[in-house]
Amino acid sequence: MKNIASSELDTVDRAILRELQIDGRMTNAELSERVNLSPSACFRRVRIMEEKGVIENYTAILNQVASGHSQNVFVQVTLRSLESHDIEAFETRIAGHPQVMECYLMSGDFDYMLRVVVADTSDYERMHRDFLTKLPGIDRIKSSFALRTVVKSTALPLAE
Repeated sequence: MKNIASSELDTVDRAILRELQIDGRMTNAELSERVNLSPSACFRRVRIMEEKGVIENYTAILNQVASGHSQNVFVQVTLRSLESHDIEAFETRIAGHPQVMECYLMSGDFDYMLRVVVADTSDYERMHRDFLTKLPGIDRIKSSFALRTVVKSTALPLAE
């Protein structure tokens, strides 16, 4: 799959992407009407962006509280060693845990930043005890509970 450079996207492509980020379930007919294209031209553009990896996936976004995971915990992880086998072992284990929503390799004072979702502090305590502290190569774990979500978006900005 060859990625398409953002400079290769024209105003119509960006309009299509904006609309799909708002409602990925709309029909091609609705989408083509919103971006002022014929249905066949719109369909063709969407397929090209899918094939080139601009559109990665379609998904449903669940309400976090309604799904029973009302708390976000941001976890800073420092490993004892940054040798490739240690990094690979940590990343393999962390990628398989369903409560780990995001994991980033970081620069700076710690090695990884995780966003995990939990039902409450007891749920996090269990996860910390039974999973996080048992990860390979862990040196230090620092956790912060989010008090409130101020901004949350799934739509990426699209340059004009």
